[in-house]
Amino acid sequence: MNRLKEYVEKLNVEFTAEMGKKFQDYYELLITWNEKINLTAITQYDEVITKHFIDSLAVADIIEMNKVKSVIDIGTGAGFPGIPLKIVYPHLKVALLDSLNKRINFLNEVITDLELDHVLTIHGRAEDFGVDKNYRERYDLCVSRAVANLSTLSEYSLPFIKVGGIFAPYKAGDINEEMANSEKAIKILGGKVKKIRYFELPDTDIKRSIPVIEKIRKTEKKYPRKAPLPGKKPL
Repeated sequence: MNRLKEYVEKLNVEFTAEMGKKFQDYYELLITWNEKINLTAITQYDEVITKHFIDSLAVADIIEMNKVKSVIDIGTGAGFPGIPLKIVYPHLKVALLDSLNKRINFLNEVITDLELDHVLTIHGRAEDFGVDKNYRERYDLCVSRAVANLSTLSEYSLPFIKVGGIFAPYKAGDINEEMANSEKAIKILGGKVKKIRYFELPDTDIKRSIPVIEKIRKTEKKYPRKAPLPGKKPL
């Protein structure tokens, strides 16, 4: 927890006792539920701190989170990065979208036990909710640690973001080739790459990348396409 405290304080945020308790309770719920449903292969305390909690917060090192009001986490899984961001930045309104109801049940318990307000869970696919007027182009920031190529992930995510908002997917290692292959899709969907942040997770040799993609115009109504087209035939 000291490592997490140091990281949060480097973000110019006071790491309070309440934050520490929420992260501890989150960890314990994660481990308990992981015995019933597959949430994560990472279960050792130190590894969860680094590879889930700190990794989730990395976007705050490149985006001024105090200026962000609403966040949607696409393919959130066990709540990463959405819940760690909510714990550290409690002013955020957060939506957690996942297609597996068992994970949604877990997230609802986390939200209740940690007493997190203004956190919405959404059970379903991004292709369906991305065309729903209640969610489309409603968010300042979209984050995702989902495993998908950037072209596909952009089609899932950019429709949720307001013009002027940011899409910040968490990717592994060097993504120059992936970025080049996604340039067309990002442009079609109304996005523009502003920069790419490369970093290593603290005390590991794990290399990460977060491209910062700004939404510069509205996404055409025909996107996202219905499943399974975004995955099978990326733009």
